Amino acid sequence: MNTEVAPGTSLNRARRERELTELDEGAPVDLVVVGGGVTGAGAALDAAARGLTVALLEARDLAFGTSRWSSKLVHGGLRYLASGDVGLARESALERDILMRAVAPHLIRALPTLLPLYAGEHARRSAALAGVGLRVADLLRASAGTPRDVLPGPRRLSATETAHLSPNLREDGLRGGYLYWDGQLADDARLVVAVARTAAGLGARIITRCRVHGVGPEGVRAVDTLTGTPVLVRARAVVNATGVWAGTLAPGVRLRPSRGTHLVLPGGPAGPLGGSRAALTVPVPAAANRYVLLLPQPGGRVYLGLTDDEVPEVTDVPAPTPGDVEFLLRVASTALRAPIDRADVLGAFAGLRPLLAGSSARTSDLSRRHAVLTGPDRVVTVVGGKLTTYRRMAADAVDAAVAAGGLAPPRPSPTATLPLVGAAPPAALAALAGQLAGRIAAPSSAASGASAAAAARAAALAQSLLGRFGTEAAAVVAAGPPAPVAESESGSGLTGAEVAFAVRHELALDADDVLDRRSRLGLVPRERAAALPAVRAMVDGVTAR
Repeated sequence: MNTEVAPGTSLNRARRERELTELDEGAPVDLVVVGGGVTGAGAALDAAARGLTVALLEARDLAFGTSRWSSKLVHGGLRYLASGDVGLARESALERDILMRAVAPHLIRALPTLLPLYAGEHARRSAALAGVGLRVADLLRASAGTPRDVLPGPRRLSATETAHLSPNLREDGLRGGYLYWDGQLADDARLVVAVARTAAGLGARIITRCRVHGVGPEGVRAVDTLTGTPVLVRARAVVNATGVWAGTLAPGVRLRPSRGTHLVLPGGPAGPLGGSRAALTVPVPAAANRYVLLLPQPGGRVYLGLTDDEVPEVTDVPAPTPGDVEFLLRVASTALRAPIDRADVLGAFAGLRPLLAGSSARTSDLSRRHAVLTGPDRVVTVVGGKLTTYRRMAADAVDAAVAAGGLAPPRPSPTATLPLVGAAPPAALAALAGQLAGRIAAPSSAASGASAAAAARAAALAQSLLGRFGTEAAAVVAAGPPAPVAESESGSGLTGAEVAFAVRHELALDADDVLDRRSRLGLVPRERAAALPAVRAMVDGVTAR
C-alpha cells in the first residue's frame, strides 16, 4: 500500500508561512479567492486546474463556517421538485453524479431513506405528491447518467416492510412507506479539506488565519491573524466566496440568511432509529413540502435536522435556539414509537445559509439557486446555492473572474472529471481494507500477540479511515500511532495518526482545528472537553518537530 501523500498536496504551518511571505513580498497571482468554505476551496481548485495562479485567503480555518454545518447530504433535489423547480433539481442530480462517480466517490455513499406513510387526508395528499416527486427524481437520476448500482430506484413498501426496516416507527395508522436513495457524505468538512489540498497540489496557495478587510486597485488588503502583520496580495481578479459574510466585500449584495439546526443523538439499537441503516424523512404536520430528517452517521451517531428560520444577525458560530430544539424533537417524535427527549440530545449545531433576498415571506420558500455577481470594482461574488452544487458554483465564479480580470486564455472548467486526493471507487477501497487492517494490527500483534478483539478493532478502524481518507488511509496510519488519543462513546475515537496527519498534511494549526473540523469529536461537548488536553499536547508535539 502507498503510504505517501500526493506530491504538493501537503498543507501545514511551514508551507503557509512560506507562501504568505511570497505573496506579501509582491508575488502577483491571477486570482485571489476570499473564503475557505466548500465554494471558495472549489473556486481555488477550479482556477488552479485551468492553469491560473491562485491564492485562497481564509479568516479562520478551512470549513470554519457554513460548510461544516450541513446535513452531510449530496442530494438530487427532491424538495425542489415539490416547489416546481425542475431545473434546479436536474442541476443537483447532475452534480451528485459527478461527485459520486468521478470527484469524490471515497467520501460519498448511497443512503437508503424511508418516508413513512400514515392515514389521514393531509397524509394521503403528501404521499401522492411524494410518489410523483420520487418518480421524477428517478428520471433525473437516469438522465444524469447515474446507474442503479450506484443509486437504486425508489419503491413503495407495505406497512409490514416499513415497520421491519425502521423498527422504532409508530405503527398506529401506518399505511406503508417509500424507500428511496440519495448520496451521503462521510463528512462535509473532510470534503472541503480534500478540495483545498487538491488545489494545493496544482499550485494554489491555501492561507488560513488571514482576514481580508478590503480590496483596492493595489490588491487585496488582509492581516495575518497569527502575528497581526498586515498583508497586501496583488491579484488581477478576486472571487468573494465568503457566504453569509459576502456583504463585507460586496455591500450591494442583499442576503437573507437562514439558520439550519441539527441535533446529535445516539445511534445503535438504543437510538431513535433503533439501529436501522436507513434515514427517516418525517413530514412537518400541516406544512407543505417541509420535512425533518433522522440521518444515521458513519461515526455511530444520528443527526436530526433541519430548521429553516431567518436570522437577524450573522455570527461566526451560530447557536441553536431552544425553539429549534423543541421543533425538531416534536416533529421527529410524531413518527416514532417513543418520543425523543431533550435528555437524549448529545450535542447540537447550526449553520447559516447565504440565501439571496427574495419576495417570499419565509426563508424556507426562497430559492436555493446560486448567483454570481460582478461588482463595479470587478470583485466577483458567488452566493446562494448549496453544498451539492459547489463545483458548479465555483466554475461559474471562475468564469466570471476570468472575464472581469481579462485572464487569458479562457479555458473551460476541467473539474467534472478531476478526482480529489484519496478518490477511488468503493470496490477499489474494499480491496485495500484487509491490507490496511493488517498494517494497523501489526504493531500491537508483535507486542502482545494477536487476538480476535484486536483484529476486529483493526478492521473497524481500517473501514473508518478508508471511508474518510480513501486511498490516503495508509498514509494516515504511517503518520503516527494508531492508538486512540481521544475516545467517543459511539466507538469512533480519534487516533494519534489522524492528529499527526491533520497537522502535517491538512493545515490543522491547533487542537480546535483537529477536534472541530478534521474530526467531528467536537460535536459532543463532553467528549470534546475530555479529548482536548491530549489532542492539544499532541498537536504541539507534532508542530514542534
